[in-house]
Amino acid sequence: MCVAFVLPAPVWAQNKPSTAKKPPVVAQKAVKKAVNKKPGAATPQVKTKAKRLDAVQRPAVPMRASHGQLAGLHASSDPLDLRSSVALVIDQDTREVLFRKNDNAVLPIASLTKLMTGLVISEANLPMSEMITITQADVDTEKGSSSRLAVGTVLSRGDLLHLSLMSSENRAAHALGRSFPGGLDQFVKRMNMRAQALGMSDTRYVEPTGLSSRNQSSANDLAVLVGAAYKEPVLRELSTSHGREIEVGRRTLQYNNTNRLVKSANWDIGLQKTGYISEAGQCLVMQAQVSGRKLIMVFLDSAGKLSRIADAERVRRWVEKSANASGTRHSALADNQPG
Repeated sequence: MCVAFVLPAPVWAQNKPSTAKKPPVVAQKAVKKAVNKKPGAATPQVKTKAKRLDAVQRPAVPMRASHGQLAGLHASSDPLDLRSSVALVIDQDTREVLFRKNDNAVLPIASLTKLMTGLVISEANLPMSEMITITQADVDTEKGSSSRLAVGTVLSRGDLLHLSLMSSENRAAHALGRSFPGGLDQFVKRMNMRAQALGMSDTRYVEPTGLSSRNQSSANDLAVLVGAAYKEPVLRELSTSHGREIEVGRRTLQYNNTNRLVKSANWDIGLQKTGYISEAGQCLVMQAQVSGRKLIMVFLDSAGKLSRIADAERVRRWVEKSANASGTRHSALADNQPG
């Protein structure tokens, strides 16, 4: 025999008002209209408002974490409190390391790739006046990024190189690789061969724009690349250019530098390149003269749109302060940094 006992509700639950939420006013009105509508009448208003309610209640899609975040690199602290999980500052002439942070980590490098693209083009001594047409093959199918260079646009190789380095124009960079003697595959092969020749053992390229997260390198390798690229006058000039007007058909397009520091009176920048995809975070490499020293700076996987710029400013102020303090070694912060 089975006996069921019904226990009285606990005191805290007795006479407690209902916690059920009333339907939103918008929903109540929609239901009322649906009930009172004439036979055969359509109910688009009810459906529309229901969709709006769903849209409001739908949770936001979180941003994709960078490879550095997934690897826990942002847990590394440093004396300058940089937002970049990877950083390296070296003296270009003496190779003295002034600052390092996770400089051996191999990460996606986004549009820093275009610095190698420019180096290969520059060293190939191809005619910069040769006209190249943007084709459907140059349209980004990796990330779906936009471009003001429509299919059919015809520009010189020099202009494409300029837009690639200064404004990080993806179709321009892809067209440079596609139009290289032997085609795109040969160009990417040349990029990797050049990296190996420079001793960049952590580096691998699969395409010339940086849109692929499979283009990867380390801060140490990128410092080597900056040093090699700095030897090419055309790369120094185009990468630090403030802006350029490009005639495209009947339109005049204004392109500007993606690195605001090139216009700053506080900086003397000889070469630079920015980069960003979600897998790489915000990236920046520069050659700059600070307090009479030629420095190479690398910042990878920085969190925040302007954080790479802020990190560069922190390093500049630290170097200037160290130079003004008698007996202070610039390399002091490099001694105990995580590798």
